Amino acid sequence: MPVKEFNQQYPVIDTDPHFARVVRYFRPSDYAAWAVGTAAAPALLVGMERMNPSGPARNLRLPLRLATLVGAFGGFLYAYQNSSLRFWGWTENAAEVAKDQEEMSQRLAEGKALYGESHMPQHVQDHAARNSRFAQLKFSLIPWFNLANHNNHGVDTSKYSS
Repeated sequence: MPVKEFNQQYPVIDTDPHFARVVRYFRPSDYAAWAVGTAAAPALLVGMERMNPSGPARNLRLPLRLATLVGAFGGFLYAYQNSSLRFWGWTENAAEVAKDQEEMSQRLAEGKALYGESHMPQHVQDHAARNSRFAQLKFSLIPWFNLANHNNHGVDTSKYSS
């Protein structure tokens, strides 16, 4: 099944990047968004509690911990999605394109597989790719990451050999 092509303004790096690669390509702005998400959830809880107290002198220790955990998870998903948008070429990605070219050219020079070794049969790799491609757009339903090595990334790999 061919990969859906979009008319994006920036070059496509990978349509189904591996989880570790997306996190490795985080920008400082992604880490800042993650931190803001982590801090915003408990701050909102405290703000709402001050505006409309739930009772006399309530202990907010556990709710604050849970809010921080939810904020950290949500902030991470937001940062991950932003990084994925750059891989797909949907947002500005000049730094990622240069880093990708360098990383993949080095992997080729070392004789390594571009996208890692996989011990799965080809049909399982194909299913894994179809299940995780563009899954970052559905984070509101279920967080789904590409954790499988496969060669279905929707890009021409000959650009790395030049």
